[in-house]
Amino acid sequence: MSAPGHFTAATIAYSAGKGVPLASFSVPLSGAIALLGRFRILLGFKARYGAWLIVIFLVPITIMMHNYWTVTEPMMRQMQQINFMKNLAMLGAALMIEYFGSGPLSVDKK
Repeated sequence: MSAPGHFTAATIAYSAGKGVPLASFSVPLSGAIALLGRFRILLGFKARYGAWLIVIFLVPITIMMHNYWTVTEPMMRQMQQINFMKNLAMLGAALMIEYFGSGPLSVDKK
């Protein structure tokens, strides 16, 4: 649900503040990758490719934006750790979709 926010000036500015290189280009690109991956999985059309798009989206986002090990303020550290673990869970789900496919009710039926 956060992918559309990647096209807003606030998200681009926040990401630039976190050290994302070329934020005005890379943040909207990451949003497009996430949206494309999400719709491929949701529709079951080439869901394995969609899962890889989600992996490509999640790995750098998780490491760059949710690096809780660098945060000193306890509450913010906990929030970043929660988001880090959430992204790891989504990464695991994307890898499961890549391995098992999208199932019998999908467009691909694999």
